[in-house]
Amino acid sequence: MCIKGPIGVAAVLASESPNPIRTALCQFLLINRVAIVTGGHRGLGLEMALALAEAGAIVYCLAQSSSPNEDWLKVQSFAQSLPNLEGGRKGRLEYAKADVANQEELEKVVQEIVDKEGRIDICVANAGILQVHDSLVHPRSDTEKILATNLNGVLFTTQAVGKQMERLGTPGSIILISSIAGHVALRCTPCVAYGASKGAILQMTRSLACELAPKRIRVNSISPGFFETKMIRDYANEKPEYEAQWAGQKPLGRIGRADEIRGVILWLAGDASTFCTGSDVLVDGGYCAW
Repeated sequence: MCIKGPIGVAAVLASESPNPIRTALCQFLLINRVAIVTGGHRGLGLEMALALAEAGAIVYCLAQSSSPNEDWLKVQSFAQSLPNLEGGRKGRLEYAKADVANQEELEKVVQEIVDKEGRIDICVANAGILQVHDSLVHPRSDTEKILATNLNGVLFTTQAVGKQMERLGTPGSIILISSIAGHVALRCTPCVAYGASKGAILQMTRSLACELAPKRIRVNSISPGFFETKMIRDYANEKPEYEAQWAGQKPLGRIGRADEIRGVILWLAGDASTFCTGSDVLVDGGYCAW
């Protein structure tokens, strides 16, 4: 059972109840909250979306495809089959088509979600693409595509959701997905445009956090390292030497499992991180600690 009001030591000192109530775990519950996860149809996006749904959130996964694939439908079915949380409620996964690089389309989709659900509490701007090219021959078309999705798309997503949070007076949490490539150059993976886009997200996080704090909207970022996803697997299959190099470059000596992103997304999305804004969380197996 969760309560409103004082938590932690303050709750202990203020309470005279003979029946103690746990308050720490309640800070990670997201019952009845509405979330949007761009790029939520696969990879880390789907992993984060499921974690939010398991915690009780209504999660809309946005992607460019007109309909979800079989993997996403299987995950949706799993979420639906979970037992109810407090008050007989539980989260769910929904799918919506949207191109994050199309500002008008994105704002329309977000508006439709808010009209249907009546609120918006959480946004995970995760949609992104990676192209590996030597920097001196990086094609213009790929550079423009990367920046349109990874940079413009993140800003457009934040704008669309932030406007609704401001209108509704919601104390929201916006989480931008950057990368270790935004912090350091990747030693065996030439991706100058990708790295530039992810570095820009770090500055975007700081700027948005300062500007939106008076509106009670928190903005933080996560910088994942190399995780076992289809995108990474495709590159590893193309160049088998990459996988050993990626693993060996981390103090933990391995590539991350997709489920190892779940804890940080739940922390940033919920009430456990209400005094955290403008921060970046590295989830990289120690890659950037060398």
